[in-house]
Amino acid sequence: MDRVRVVVTGGTGVIGRAAVRSLVDAGHSVDVLARSAANVEVITALGARPQAADLFEVDTLVRMYDGADVAINLATDIPVGYAAGWPNAWRRNDDLHTRAVANVTAAARTAGVHRIIQESASFIYADAGDAWITEQSPIEITPATEPVAVGESHVQDYAGGFRAGVLLRFGSIIGDDPRTRFWLRAAASGRPVGLGRPQEWAHLVHADDLGPAVVAALHAPSGVFNVGAAPVLRSELVEGIAKAAGAESGAFLGPVLRRLAGGRVEPLARSLRVSSDHFAAQTGWLPTHSTFDAAWFDRALRVTRAGR
Repeated sequence: MDRVRVVVTGGTGVIGRAAVRSLVDAGHSVDVLARSAANVEVITALGARPQAADLFEVDTLVRMYDGADVAINLATDIPVGYAAGWPNAWRRNDDLHTRAVANVTAAARTAGVHRIIQESASFIYADAGDAWITEQSPIEITPATEPVAVGESHVQDYAGGFRAGVLLRFGSIIGDDPRTRFWLRAAASGRPVGLGRPQEWAHLVHADDLGPAVVAALHAPSGVFNVGAAPVLRSELVEGIAKAAGAESGAFLGPVLRRLAGGRVEPLARSLRVSSDHFAAQTGWLPTHSTFDAAWFDRALRVTRAGR
């Protein structure tokens, strides 16, 4: 497609770095919000231009979006490991999906941006057991999923007329990221890593497929799109983690630990047999890692063994 000017917020996180790298490689003009000197170094190394702004100050976003064709918001702050069971651990992530998305859409309107691409998550869907989940499947709103739904509603309200709003419901990410490295360390020490029930489904996406998905969304029509590989049984996922970590077998969180984890973890344990066929049909995007296996953990395992 033609070269466009893209402004990315959340461009130094797991999804953000992958997206910025792919956008630059595709030849687009990429500006990225930078909140610190460390962010500036990362953004510059990726080949993009750092811009000073604040997701919680609309005026700064308006200035950053001036002249942009596309605003891409990938800002998240997902708690890692067992900390996810503490409600307060999600406060920053909730703010990023509510107040920050509201600011992004307001600033984009004022600046005349034609397209917003917003990160979302497939765990917003209701548990569907063995049934396939498409973009038309029902979602289930709980205190844990409400912030994600609120963020989606802001983007849906933004879309219309000459404006496009694209929502990417990503599966759980596996790659060289803090969450994956935590589960590998936990499995290696014999701690439980499985959520939900063994014969239910998980929706995953390999980190290598994140960036190309964001690039593909540059020419997607307005709407919601699932992004991930073929769903995998949770038993196969847990055994894959254990195999990669060198453990004899993997274990699931028992009922006591599940109760202690509380409602914030419940969406992560839903049976999600999610199809990404609609996104593929609309954009041509296909995951390079289409089927889960233990090799998905190779890069994270090398980093873990190196002590990073």
